[in-house]
Amino acid sequence: IVPNDIGIACDRLAQLKGKAHILAGGTDLMVATNLRRLFPQNLIYIGQLGLDQITVDASNLIIGAGTTITGIIESADTQKKAPLLVDACKEIASPAIRNAATIGGNVCNASPAADGAIALLALDTNVTIVSTRGERSAALKDFFTGPGETVLEEDELVKDFIIPGATADSKHGWAKIGQRKAEIIGIVCVAVNMSVEGGKCQNVRIALGAVAPTPILATKAAAVIEGKALDDQLIARAARAAADEISPIDDIRASAWYRRQMTNELVARVLSGE
Repeated sequence: IVPNDIGIACDRLAQLKGKAHILAGGTDLMVATNLRRLFPQNLIYIGQLGLDQITVDASNLIIGAGTTITGIIESADTQKKAPLLVDACKEIASPAIRNAATIGGNVCNASPAADGAIALLALDTNVTIVSTRGERSAALKDFFTGPGETVLEEDELVKDFIIPGATADSKHGWAKIGQRKAEIIGIVCVAVNMSVEGGKCQNVRIALGAVAPTPILATKAAAVIEGKALDDQLIARAARAAADEISPIDDIRASAWYRRQMTNELVARVLSGE
């Protein structure tokens, strides 16, 4: 099914009542299908809906869900307004996959290690969700409900992501560690976004990936440095708090113990500006 209007796409989703999968870049969906982990009855391709636009309004950066990862990296608006997202997107998979994969797919796949989703979480992003019932908005921090699970109903799709634009006093950092240097699923990912006013940290958001069932905000770690000027002792306290907030598991990529140690290390590195 190849609709050319978002309203038609929503109609078809409603008619098929959970018997359809959204297809955009297909870099996750088609792999799962080819490996016989997924058996979609119907595919609704959203590449003709015009959801691949990046725009700027008075205060926000708006990224269409169908925008490719390469499109985000190459956009002058994204480079200016959300450089943290650009940094994270540069570490997603390979150039060939980035050319096809979309930011909507990266988020809606709901992997705990999704680089784009982790950066968007640190950027205080809101998600615009559409269906035949109209539009609704959800904070990305409330979007994920478990591994591979989101708040999306079976007749809904994501339209775009709304990101408050970076200001002159915005500071950010990104770090990721895996089993090799490129084309990896992260063992631990850290995204930090804040403003620094009068030498003090404000609006601190520390997002962590691959260390819990979903991408998470380390709210206790952020509270350690909120309203304070950073120093080595404060950074160490925040890093320890972040490591205490996570709920990592042992899997084929790393042990829970290692993930906790590296969360401490990477948060400290990012806050130190390394």
